Amino acid sequence: MDYSLKLEELLEKTFAQKASDLHISVGHPPILRIAGRLLPLMKMKKISAEDSRGLAFELMTEEQQQKFLRDKEIDFSYEFKEEMRFRVNVFFQRENIACALRLIPPKIRTIQELNLPPILHEFMRHHQGFVLITGSSSQGKSTTLAALIDEINHLRADHIITIEDPIEYVFKDDRSIIDQRELYRDTLSFAKALKSTFRQDPDVIMVGEMRDPETIATAITAAETGHLVLATLHTNSAAQTIHRIVDVFPGSQQAQIRSQLSGSLLGVVSQRLLPSIKGGLIPACEVMINTPAIANLIRENKIHEIPMIIETSAEMGMISLDRYLADLIRAKEIDLETALTYSLNPTGLTNLARR
Repeated sequence: MDYSLKLEELLEKTFAQKASDLHISVGHPPILRIAGRLLPLMKMKKISAEDSRGLAFELMTEEQQQKFLRDKEIDFSYEFKEEMRFRVNVFFQRENIACALRLIPPKIRTIQELNLPPILHEFMRHHQGFVLITGSSSQGKSTTLAALIDEINHLRADHIITIEDPIEYVFKDDRSIIDQRELYRDTLSFAKALKSTFRQDPDVIMVGEMRDPETIATAITAAETGHLVLATLHTNSAAQTIHRIVDVFPGSQQAQIRSQLSGSLLGVVSQRLLPSIKGGLIPACEVMINTPAIANLIRENKIHEIPMIIETSAEMGMISLDRYLADLIRAKEIDLETALTYSLNPTGLTNLARR
């Protein structure tokens, strides 16, 4: 089989059918994820072990193939016909090779186009501080980060450095200079790259993922010392995010981290992508802004009280997830059943939706 032609066919189908992901797994036909649902391409034959290996190796350079065979998994970006970019993960399962490809939209969409809350514009007007975009996998965190970075790019003349694994959206310099660094191609680790930024004269730093205490500590320090730092975490709420950051450090350091975080944090945006009644996916967000009241709760380790402050601070721009879900129900974007599936407090959401 000519795997280059087969791969071309699959990638073009992914793009044509507006899928977010393509899955290649032995024993199944190729599978697309469209509007959150997995849909097998039933007219195509099931993938054999030989097919999956051939397609995976067609995606990779020789160097990447060697790394994959050594490490048993690999992340990288793949550009197709200068029109499409994919974030690719290749891995072994039951001694066979499988691939997951995420299509990166060619255009970086704005905050408005992504249906994100307008308060996000306010975060980008700051020149110093820490902004966290959180959510589980495949909830649009990278797309939101790209929108924020590109907004700064069009607003002011800054030096922006991104550290990513892998590079997803490719920015075109407008008013800003944007240097994008990819893990393993341009740097050996997030922590090492982040420390190096202090000698690279950045105004804005984007950290694709905070995976270890060293990276988190350096990111907080960067936000304290005159930089705007944007980063992601795999957490589902603002309170959970603060707990996660603090808990990765030994007990002896946690008070210091809480103090630093309370002073440097600008806000936390936790997002989920929900299937819309109108088709496609729509984000639902919780937004926490680091007001004096929030900062005090972080310092005093009363993080469990943060949800109540968010719920009662709508006039300051904060948004609770349930209030956001209730607004989406009223706008007829989602139904109550969908909203309840994603709510952290179904009873409270039901009461809000009835008002």
